[in-house]
Amino acid sequence: MEGGRDNPSHRIDPRERQGAFVAVVGPSGVGKDTLLAYARGRLGAGERTPVHFVRRVITRPADGSTEDHDSLSPEAFERALASGAFALSWQAHGLRYGLPESVDRHIAAGHTVVANLSRAALDALRARYRHVQVVAIAASPETLARRLAARGRESSDEVSARLARASAPARDLGGAVVSIINDGQVEDAGDALVAAIRAAGDMAAAPVDL
Repeated sequence: MEGGRDNPSHRIDPRERQGAFVAVVGPSGVGKDTLLAYARGRLGAGERTPVHFVRRVITRPADGSTEDHDSLSPEAFERALASGAFALSWQAHGLRYGLPESVDRHIAAGHTVVANLSRAALDALRARYRHVQVVAIAASPETLARRLAARGRESSDEVSARLARASAPARDLGGAVVSIINDGQVEDAGDALVAAIRAAGDMAAAPVDL
């Protein structure tokens, strides 16, 4: 057992040298999709660590007014899940969500992956990947109300319900969290998100002290 190789204290987490996953969370109306689009435009091929923005698969038809996502029927989603098509899946608001299995390959290659995620999926995400950075986007109640009303997708009662959920105390997100307030110019919060993504990639790429 040369060098104590079989000593549990010397065993290396098999996820040790993986890339980073940046999970962007926050209630509807805070502008996550806008900030993700801004960051995608700022982070190009010249980055030290390649960055991949992941399209979610959702059991909801794409209608042009919601996020840019791939759609599956509930039945097709279940078949895809059973076939191993998703690296991660979860349920929220009566819908099923999935991230494609290509995420595993990007992370294994040491790249940075960025995705809009539900808080409910964070525990499973941290169990799967070693380097996880949560970025929590927030906005004032006034800003949320204005944005939700401008979308015109929901009734006044539905908007009120969303505002009530957004104002409820958030559960502990665990681990390190970068908080960004998106009440002002897109560039302000967008640049903060870009900085968080780059920092996560640098963290994962740093030499590991064995």
